[in-house]
Amino acid sequence: MVQINHASFTGLRPTAIWQSAGLLFPGIAVAVLVAVAAQFLSEHYGAPAMLMALLIGLSLNFLSEPETRTAPGIGCAARTVLRLGVALLGARISVEMLTRLGTGMIVLVILGVAATILFAMLAAKLFGRGWRMALLSGGAVAICGASAAMAIAAVLPRTDKSERNLAFTVMAVTILSTVAMIAYPPLSSWFGFDALKSGVFLGGTIHDVAQVVGAGFSVSPEVGETATVVKLIRVAMLAPVVLIFSLVIRAGKLDAGSPGGKRPPLLPGFVLWFLALAALNSAGLIPSLLASLAEEASRWALLTAIAAVGIKTSLVKMIEVGGSAIGLVVVETLFLACFILIGLQSFG
Repeated sequence: MVQINHASFTGLRPTAIWQSAGLLFPGIAVAVLVAVAAQFLSEHYGAPAMLMALLIGLSLNFLSEPETRTAPGIGCAARTVLRLGVALLGARISVEMLTRLGTGMIVLVILGVAATILFAMLAAKLFGRGWRMALLSGGAVAICGASAAMAIAAVLPRTDKSERNLAFTVMAVTILSTVAMIAYPPLSSWFGFDALKSGVFLGGTIHDVAQVVGAGFSVSPEVGETATVVKLIRVAMLAPVVLIFSLVIRAGKLDAGSPGGKRPPLLPGFVLWFLALAALNSAGLIPSLLASLAEEASRWALLTAIAAVGIKTSLVKMIEVGGSAIGLVVVETLFLACFILIGLQSFG
């Protein structure tokens, strides 16, 4: 199979670019079609689009075999399109959204992210899982579900289990996020939270953005707006968390004794773009229409990427992850919910 550098076409002649594009097109087209099908199912039957894209992709695993014409493009979609989607998330972030919440609530949300990741590192040892799974699942639960899982996976040293673990994590956090979308609004009412605390609880604990929006606005518009802002604060934590992971891995603090993994760059290019877009948006330099287009493009890019990840993943191998990994993600989710609940109760 022809090896292609998906990161850049720099230095290629026009003919070579067209040849490379021709090799990539079949696989990318398949991933896009799966994304479109998943979105259709989501809109008409209420199923999470990310989960649908992953499940459909898993059923098409044969298309990722090295001898197929679709393999190069699927690999590109699982990596390059993924990075594009994460980078475009930056256009949704601004400093202005931080002013809508009090300092105490912002600190609580940030501490929730940090505490959940640290808890994941400890819990992983109890569940017999390695540090890669701890960072992947802990970051996904703490920050923004499937999007965070894919961003973190992009900077972890790659192994033969990387695609399997990513697919499992995306599926687990998406399912748990959907359960939380249904269960958490009544729970916030049971605790007697006002609109602010309800929004902080829902936005600070539910994994995926779509489910946060669904849960928040099912209570009231005010709760929905607050929950969305809180969720975006968690999304903003993606860049510093990825940077910290990269620094720790490059320093060899985690990778010692685990050969076979290629170290990520100090700060991946897609994280730089994420930060640049966030800075431009904070400065008011991105028009609202362009920001909306970037948000929509990001959603489709991530949906296409997870479809490609599903196609690259063998369902049999994913099942081999085992019950301990399921338990790990569940306890991480419960820990985050308890942490935010305790924090909100401490505010009186």
